[in-house]
Amino acid sequence: MTDTTSKQPPPSLGFVISDVARLIRRNFNRRVQHLGLTQAQWQVLAHLSRNEGIRQIQLADVLDMQPISVARIIDRMAAAGWVERRPDPADRRAVNLYLAPKASPILEQMWQHGAETRQQALQQIPAAQQEQLLQLLLTMRENLSQDNLSTGSEPNP
Repeated sequence: MTDTTSKQPPPSLGFVISDVARLIRRNFNRRVQHLGLTQAQWQVLAHLSRNEGIRQIQLADVLDMQPISVARIIDRMAAAGWVERRPDPADRRAVNLYLAPKASPILEQMWQHGAETRQQALQQIPAAQQEQLLQLLLTMRENLSQDNLSTGSEPNP
């Protein structure tokens, strides 16, 4: 007789982080639904608010999306008056992205809903541990963002 109850491995750090990120996005999406924004649109607005003047290709990389997909999103957002494309003064082939004034009220509402989502996610975690968690995640991000070209290969996940 085969034992069908195998011992479960301990939770994987990557899996748990991914699952928490997915649940945070889902919660936030529900909160901003009334704003009429898609997830891709609010992500563009959030990244532009922190990185105005970024090139479209860089934004695609940050969002982990295909450049053509980001171009289409930016086309729609520019037509709606939320985003502006401006020529890059250093490279006439490049275009930089900026928030249009119309985006400010939407961003204010997004930040409020983001605070509500964070509050729900962190509600049973003491403030000191919240700060420690943030610092640990920032350190992990920095560790993983470092250039791996010096080793000649990508690290194993």
